[in-house]
Amino acid sequence: MDVTALKTQIERIAAEPPKSAPAGFYELFEQFLEALQTGAIRSAEKVNGVWRANAWVKQGILLGFRYGKNRELDSTGAFHFFDKHTYPTQQVPGVDKNIRIVPGGSSVRSGAYIGSNVTMMPPMYVNCGAYVDDGTMIDSHALVGSCAQIGKRVHLSAAAQIGGVLEPIGATPVIVEDDCMIGGNSGIYEGTQIGEGAVIGAGVILTRSVPVYDLVKETVYRGSAEIPLMIPAGAVVIPGSRPISGNEFASSRGLAVATPIIIKYRDEKTDDATRIEELLR
Repeated sequence: MDVTALKTQIERIAAEPPKSAPAGFYELFEQFLEALQTGAIRSAEKVNGVWRANAWVKQGILLGFRYGKNRELDSTGAFHFFDKHTYPTQQVPGVDKNIRIVPGGSSVRSGAYIGSNVTMMPPMYVNCGAYVDDGTMIDSHALVGSCAQIGKRVHLSAAAQIGGVLEPIGATPVIVEDDCMIGGNSGIYEGTQIGEGAVIGAGVILTRSVPVYDLVKETVYRGSAEIPLMIPAGAVVIPGSRPISGNEFASSRGLAVATPIIIKYRDEKTDDATRIEELLR
């Protein structure tokens, strides 16, 4: 597959005013989806230590929505699906790559990459443009949003929500690097980047506007309109709170706002507590 030619054609079509699908678009889009699903292209990549969005890949994903037609998709049993015909449920090469999708209502949308030895518990969902690397566990009720990048040997615990970012085109999606543990009922949104080996405790919510207090290094991490929130490698983040200042009503009642706290950095005790039982794989 000629990725350079694919990129050129996607950018050309994206620059045209919206209209009916140009000749040959659907054949081109099938090639585009295949490139995503085989890992030949990604919506974001780490270059010289910095994660960058591949804008043309995100443009291609959006073109699928622009020119897709709402159709009844192939379904079995009591489940019926209606969606853009450009994004059917993906037929994941489960046996060939030792991928397990346990029965019970899970689905992987076309255009997502699923690595080898990935285990998915029902019900869960992986959206288009997402990249899930080898050996990762996606637990029940977990979401991997559009274009999110999940590293190797990550554990997304039950009900963990990894947000998606399609627009703006240049915005990096949520990144979870290798060997991270993402606790149950946690939420990672707005392009937040989780460094390698970090542990996000149950119930922690991370967004671009949430300050994270590092008790070990005595510093505060914040995102901005230009820079996403970045959690350092090996950090152990738990839910916390801080008092509301400058408001007499809040002060008089002892009110506080939720604030994630880095309580420590990963050590042998943390590894023992977060180790995934290999027999389950």
